[in-house]
Amino acid sequence: MRDVALCLFLFFLAERVNSVPTKEQFESCLSTISKNPLNLTNYTSGSRIDTAFSESSSPDSSFLNLNFTSLKPILTLKPKSESEIKKSILCSKKLGVQVRTLSSGHDYEGLSYLSLSPFIILNLVNLRSITINLTEETAWIQSGATLGELYYKIAKTSKVHAFAAGTCPSVGVGGHFSGGGLGAMMRKHGLASDSVVDARLMDVNGRILNRRTMGEDVFWALRGGGAASFGVVLSWKVKLARVPEKVTCFISHHPMGASMNKLVHRWQYIGAEVDEDLFIRVIIDNTKGGGQRRVQTAFQALFLGGIDRLIPLMNQKFPELGVQAQDCKEMSWIESVMFFIWKSGQPLETLLNRDLRYEDLYIKAKSDFVQNPIPENVFEEVTKRFLEKETPLMILEPLGGKINEISESESPYPHRRGNIYNIQYMVKWRVNTVEEMNMHVTWMRMLYDYMTPYVSSSPRGAYLNYRDLDLGNNTGSKTSFEDARVWGEKYYRGNFKKLGLVKGKIDPTNFFRNEQSVPPLF
Repeated sequence: MRDVALCLFLFFLAERVNSVPTKEQFESCLSTISKNPLNLTNYTSGSRIDTAFSESSSPDSSFLNLNFTSLKPILTLKPKSESEIKKSILCSKKLGVQVRTLSSGHDYEGLSYLSLSPFIILNLVNLRSITINLTEETAWIQSGATLGELYYKIAKTSKVHAFAAGTCPSVGVGGHFSGGGLGAMMRKHGLASDSVVDARLMDVNGRILNRRTMGEDVFWALRGGGAASFGVVLSWKVKLARVPEKVTCFISHHPMGASMNKLVHRWQYIGAEVDEDLFIRVIIDNTKGGGQRRVQTAFQALFLGGIDRLIPLMNQKFPELGVQAQDCKEMSWIESVMFFIWKSGQPLETLLNRDLRYEDLYIKAKSDFVQNPIPENVFEEVTKRFLEKETPLMILEPLGGKINEISESESPYPHRRGNIYNIQYMVKWRVNTVEEMNMHVTWMRMLYDYMTPYVSSSPRGAYLNYRDLDLGNNTGSKTSFEDARVWGEKYYRGNFKKLGLVKGKIDPTNFFRNEQSVPPLF
């Protein structure tokens, strides 16, 4: 089935590559609309990208077929105003090219900067202002801002406010908010998208719409349905969260073995049920000690309170972990952000680094949602499989709390009550070749297949922000809604139909599209 999909991709590419508009044609179109020059980064048009992007040199990307068959962008625009975005959209429509909107480039499959059809990139890096209103306890954030820039601005403005969103500061708010936005405070305050109270959207005709003028159905779709299907979100208004001046963090490391597996197994009964002020995630990865590969587990925690409250809670709910007061550290919320990215003690300005990478690696990621505790022997098998690879990773993050209080139809993100945690799988490698890609991606798919009996089903759930083209993909502008259900219902479950109807209303010609965009339904 995957080979058939690749053949369809290549056929579609061959049909389009001979009619790619040139950079000069696009610039000519822009000049007829505006006499003011745009801030452009130009690329040779019409040729294929021969190498994939690594974490350290370009936006994140897994090593799938799209990376080897994508056209290069006709050009990349870095607009400095909303009017420039409008001109870019209108010229794209006129010349029949697609638009890829880039907030910071963390799409795991590269759909914000790769395409099998002629396209331009709208890089929103110059549109990242953040305005905080402490009276309203809200913030307006332009889509080019990163989570780190948002967190930094909040921390410089208030000691008792925060925002519940992801733990990686270089992720752009545009994609993160529109895909849901899991994070360390989600059990207390919900997903990032749950705190969005308004947005400004530019549609296919260049109109700027807010919550009132776009309508509640379109606004609903933007908060977890993948905004790239509906237009270009220019900015978001979010409700800030109140936090204590001091929170508590700890990390507890455990080596591979039966006791480690028992702890992970026990955590499954606790993570989603414990006090919503407490977030404990599980990180399973490899380490090398004495030249020998070993699997280890880390329990990383944020508690919205002091040590005096945390230790009695841990002794009552999870005594097996053995956490004591000396293992914990009280800190400000913004310091906890640094703690979660392993940057404790470094300047807060580290959060402003838009290219905060950790290793020069290529990646393939997948996701799952777990509804019932997984048997202990499964973690034994995971350990065995991890020993086969140098840099595998599983992150288990507890749900429950505020997430359960919101119905699965209130926003497009449906993975709420009934799910106890989500899993992010990842494998990384260093050598940029098709052979190396195939070896690691095959390993990842085999692990994913092994986990099938133990995770959600009918359909097997997936998280949009951990993009996975293995789930299925569109093959062009004529992809039917029924065909797209193969992958769409895994991300959105029963909300996919409503997303299709919204798409038919806001973008009936399917101008804003990619390999996993929502097709219109009428």
